Amino acid sequence: MAGPSRFSCGFERIDGSGAMRVRAEVAVQIGSAGQVHTHGPRGYFRFAMRHDRDAGGSASVLAAKARLREDVWSAMSVKGIARFPSPDGRIPNFVGAEAAAAALASTDEWGRAQTVKANPDAPQLPVRVLALRDGKLLYTAVPRLAADDPFFVLDPAALADPPHKAATIKGAARSAQTIGFDAMEPVDLVVAGCVAVGTDGARLGKGGGFSDLEFTLAAAAALIGPSTIVATTVHDVQVREADEIPTVPHDVAVDLIATPTRVLRTKPRRRRPALRWEELTDEKIASIPLLTALRSRL
Repeated sequence: MAGPSRFSCGFERIDGSGAMRVRAEVAVQIGSAGQVHTHGPRGYFRFAMRHDRDAGGSASVLAAKARLREDVWSAMSVKGIARFPSPDGRIPNFVGAEAAAAALASTDEWGRAQTVKANPDAPQLPVRVLALRDGKLLYTAVPRLAADDPFFVLDPAALADPPHKAATIKGAARSAQTIGFDAMEPVDLVVAGCVAVGTDGARLGKGGGFSDLEFTLAAAAALIGPSTIVATTVHDVQVREADEIPTVPHDVAVDLIATPTRVLRTKPRRRRPALRWEELTDEKIASIPLLTALRSRL
């Protein structure tokens, strides 16, 4: 798109099926970077684009996952659960994130881990802080893997700031350097953010597929193997029954679920991560330098 476009339409929100529910007439402006702004009765505000807009795969599975995300975001948008920022469109932050992190840190799996890879989202900030305080080498992804070297590495012995600052995205710029897979050490524990997670280990993310890509690429680089534990910290309302979350072959399963009230261990699954180029759109590949480089070698 060469420049911003403007038009008017009736707009409220996009529901889980991808349909649009009409509520009021608003003026819509789409910027050159794809961001959406609207002018309506309540003034000027912004809507985020859906993370699965460039996802490949079955349309019915994508729609089912989108509907479940909407259900979870709605359930978490209440007093006593919601914590800034708003859960919509995100790995949702929640009241009790610190308690969930402490529950994870009380497990034997955490105690054995020397190297941790954690997602950079707000609800897992307490996990990243505890990893540094416990002396663990910490990797966290550059948001959306949008860099030639797509990971931050944080060494607890060489931090410019205390762990509670160094573990933030802004703090990582002071205490971390960016590296690629070739400079990383094998990972003992992966902490993945979730919108929802099933008692059977099925994981539902925001829809962008970045967590699964990180796992697949790390496995290809021999940084993740059969003994690597995958864990998550979530609110109890994010935990769903077995078989409720639809999955596809590239989805990463979770071994360990920590909430503010409990720790759940799922039945082990055999993971065979592989990069499925046919499920990646050209838009997705172009947005991630590492994937662009890999495809150029094929």
